[in-house]
Amino acid sequence: MSDEPTEFTGIKVMVIDDSKTIRRTAEKLLSNAGCTVLTAENGFEALPIINSEHPDILFIDILMPRLDGYQTCSLVKSNSKFSSIPVIMLSSKDGLFDRAKGRVAGAEQYLTKPFTREDLLGAIRTHLLNKTKDV
Repeated sequence: MSDEPTEFTGIKVMVIDDSKTIRRTAEKLLSNAGCTVLTAENGFEALPIINSEHPDILFIDILMPRLDGYQTCSLVKSNSKFSSIPVIMLSSKDGLFDRAKGRVAGAEQYLTKPFTREDLLGAIRTHLLNKTKDV
């Protein structure tokens, strides 16, 4: 792996998942692509980090203790300071109901676990790189 900047260099990504394995996997895949990665175990733990760090994009697991993915997404989207942050829901369930519920909560996309490096980077490309960045 080279130290050359990539199209993902400088992008701040947050992964919120109660599975340590999922957090570690996503963190490794994303940091290898040049992203700065923040992680949290649940929505409750994530909110102060989102407030202080202002990530560019959020990957949020649906099923988590304390504050689930839908609630976390709704809280982020209802705050004008953070409502423009793209939210990608992560779930091991691939049901139509779950996808619809994610859309209602404000999520831009839905990825089914296990995800691949290309799933994560593709979501970043779609929601950040294909849009003009605010200057």
